[in-house]
Amino acid sequence: MAKINLTKEEKEHYLSQEPQLKHMLQHIPALQRIAHADKTVIKSIEDAVAIARKFNEKVARPAYKQIDLNICKDPNYLPWDFVKKASDWGFYTLFIPKMFGGQGLHLVALMSWLEELGSVCPGLALTVAAHYLGWGALVTCWNFPLIVRMSRLIKKGEEKGEPLLFCAAATEPDKGTDTEEMDLLEKAMPPGTTSEKVKGGYILNGRKIFITNGHYCTWHLVVSHTDKKNPVGSMVCLLVHKEWKGFSYGRIENKMGQKSGIASELVFEDVFVPDEYVATVIADFPQKPGRTHHMIQQMMVDYIISTARIGVSSLGGVGAARGAYETALDYARTKIVNGIPLIKHQWAQMILAEMYKNVNVARQTVSEANYASGLYGMSSLLNKPLIAMLEKYVPAIVWTLWYPFMTLKLTSSIFRTIIYYWPSWDDFQTQTVASSIAKLTASDIGVLNSQLAMELMGIDGCRHDIGSEKYLRDAKLVNIYEGTNALQKLNIGHNRVFRNMPEVKVFE
Repeated sequence: MAKINLTKEEKEHYLSQEPQLKHMLQHIPALQRIAHADKTVIKSIEDAVAIARKFNEKVARPAYKQIDLNICKDPNYLPWDFVKKASDWGFYTLFIPKMFGGQGLHLVALMSWLEELGSVCPGLALTVAAHYLGWGALVTCWNFPLIVRMSRLIKKGEEKGEPLLFCAAATEPDKGTDTEEMDLLEKAMPPGTTSEKVKGGYILNGRKIFITNGHYCTWHLVVSHTDKKNPVGSMVCLLVHKEWKGFSYGRIENKMGQKSGIASELVFEDVFVPDEYVATVIADFPQKPGRTHHMIQQMMVDYIISTARIGVSSLGGVGAARGAYETALDYARTKIVNGIPLIKHQWAQMILAEMYKNVNVARQTVSEANYASGLYGMSSLLNKPLIAMLEKYVPAIVWTLWYPFMTLKLTSSIFRTIIYYWPSWDDFQTQTVASSIAKLTASDIGVLNSQLAMELMGIDGCRHDIGSEKYLRDAKLVNIYEGTNALQKLNIGHNRVFRNMPEVKVFE
């Protein structure tokens, strides 16, 4: 399996580049709380940032503009060479815990890594990030037999030089935002993707659209429902292989930005999914006081959506804002205006300082959301003191001896209880509100900085070879996907602003 290929000198070199990591991380106490006062998280972030900067220098920066042009000319163009290079660098196992067979960088470091990749090209960053969305969606099911099996398949594919990617498939032609809030799902049009229980498995039918990375992926985690009239409480998550009978790829959307992070249509026509590939069935979860199927399904969906919101805020919000700032800074240093470099003009200096401030504001909100997720969200279980200690000190090869225990149904039941029945509802609301605040702030700042960069450059800002127009196209998408920014406002209102006001009905 690919490892982080950095010498001590290389790591020091990449971490000394601007922006320096010590200027980026201003919440060390919160990080230490997540890491239980050890240095694991800090080291993971340092390794993640350094390897991302090296990858940007060697792979992404020389190729990203041409990849974007190729897809502009042919929306069906797939940059497989980039997907393979990311696999060769070990990027698809980098943040999978050692206990599951991955390289085990701390998941908190994922967001710093995505910011670095996104600062060059949010689209290529999304191509890598969406794999973790698919794998993370599987993790939220806490089906240990499938998590272990699929994680090891990803590792084997990486070792063979054959990328094995995952994606999560929820959005349908008539359902986008509705799928993310159970209060909306109850009122929306009936789901179009259904699963029928038959002997030995389920029969899956329907379509999914705007599925990031769909055409790249070997496995697709598909959200379906057994009862169209009662979608809340009838959700079933199924793993579907790209070569199974009845599955096919539809069109690739001709998007405005983040073009390399393709948006695919997936078609399911009487696809038989064996029981061993059923990730979770909400109806199998016991209902207890304070935990109805409505609440459990909301938590399961929200855990992955909140993580995804933080991810796209990192790569397409902070990353795009920073990329636009750095592009404008480089331009201002070389552009001559009235006989002197643009950067010596005071008005330009003020714009650049404002852009720098914007990047830091966006990063602060994403950092807070990232820490809230580490404490209360999808990955919180991995940060429990005992598990964090085992993940840190137990060698990867020793974890293979634990696989028989991990694949027991009892193990899945125990961990589902810890994740879905133990947390307080207030803690759950804390992480979802933090993710919405991050997405609102970072996505708007990504757009704002891209606009400021283009205004600083004048007509040059419209040139593809300079790059600022691409950041604007890429950043604007973050206002819309992973829940529109309008939904983020309603989510904040529902879970915080109006929660003690019974007369206010947010989703009516």
